[in-house]
Amino acid sequence: LNNMQLIDLLRRYPTQWDAAALLAALRPLAPRSYSIASSQAVVGDEVHLTVAHWHYGRGTDRRWGVASHYLVGLSEGDRARVFLEPNERFRLPADSDRDIIMIGPGTGVAPFRAFLQQRAATGATGRNWLFFGNPHRRTDFLYQLEWQQARKRGELTRLDAAFSRDQAEKVYVQHRLREHGRD
Repeated sequence: LNNMQLIDLLRRYPTQWDAAALLAALRPLAPRSYSIASSQAVVGDEVHLTVAHWHYGRGTDRRWGVASHYLVGLSEGDRARVFLEPNERFRLPADSDRDIIMIGPGTGVAPFRAFLQQRAATGATGRNWLFFGNPHRRTDFLYQLEWQQARKRGELTRLDAAFSRDQAEKVYVQHRLREHGRD
């Protein structure tokens, strides 16, 4: 089960299941958690998410992530059931003069987009340093234009990116952290 999806298991070991028996044997689908990628001070009642449309396989064996595939299939005006799960330990410092370092690989950059928006909206004076990583600069540099504009405006003090598959030797966010550890 670590290396195979349910459909693959059922195909490899076919047996007679009726729908009720199959459903009774399965655990409920666990909720998927996404960090909010926007500050209410900037977008009002909207909520922005950062979603990677997860997939693997090819052709008829192509598989999609349950939550990401559902979300990308929504159209403007569609509704989706959501719940909020507050995390009081993951927040901006109360003192807006404090510097922050944000480490966001892949879609994990979402809350830091919200943090940067919030700090800009409230006039926070602390420095903001973002480490970001993903496989490819050309296709995976999430919010690239926003980060560049924030740098020009002085809202993002520093941006260090790592794109692991753009060169022969893989470079990850942790490599950038080590390179700049003294800073």
